[in-house]
Amino acid sequence: MNILASDIVQMIVHAGTMVKFVLLLLFFLSLFSWTIIFMKLRLFNRLTDENEKFMELFSSSREIQKVYVESKVFAFSPLAKSFRAGYAEFNRSKMLQANPGEDKIYHSHHTIMENIERVVKKILATQTSRLEKGLTFLATTGNASPFIGLFGTVWGIMTSFRSIGMKGSATLAVVAPGIAEALIATAAGLAAAIPAVVAFNYFTRRVRSFQVEMGNFNADLVGLLERGLMRMALIERKRGE
Repeated sequence: MNILASDIVQMIVHAGTMVKFVLLLLFFLSLFSWTIIFMKLRLFNRLTDENEKFMELFSSSREIQKVYVESKVFAFSPLAKSFRAGYAEFNRSKMLQANPGEDKIYHSHHTIMENIERVVKKILATQTSRLEKGLTFLATTGNASPFIGLFGTVWGIMTSFRSIGMKGSATLAVVAPGIAEALIATAAGLAAAIPAVVAFNYFTRRVRSFQVEMGNFNADLVGLLERGLMRMALIERKRGE
């Protein structure tokens, strides 16, 4: 194993300038990809954990005001953020309803629900954009790295054949080292691309899962708040009678 690693290092050292540039570029692409992968894994694991804890709180508590207060500890949970935004809009609408000087058109049940739906949809879009941040780089690395490595290989082979032509010798001992050095670029391109592609597919699936989870929760939240508005309207009607 040590001998193989030493041989690879020697091939990189003796590679041409263009091949070395390609290898350096691939190194940085791979480094940034792995950085994104570890950051995303940490973020997604934390989101999953906080979503589960928030849903336990949301399902077990019958006091929505209590849920609103306690949900503030879940700073990373998309579900908690969506809930806080929707409930804050709900409370704001109630305050406007209680103010007789405000435009009564705004106070209609339909308009209030439209505002709540708009707010939670905005949170969904914002959180989706946040979760997808960095995935474009992984996709670009996965798609471009093999071609960058192939370019380095082609360039290295061209240089090797040019050197062979100048020396006038085409023995295996002369051809093999140059070809091997050139193929290092292809191997590096694949090494950078494979983890990026796997990570991109995995994180994309996780993002879609979060979107579905948030969509379902938002539908439940809107229904819950709408029922709250209906109860308030019935109470006001009974008071008027």
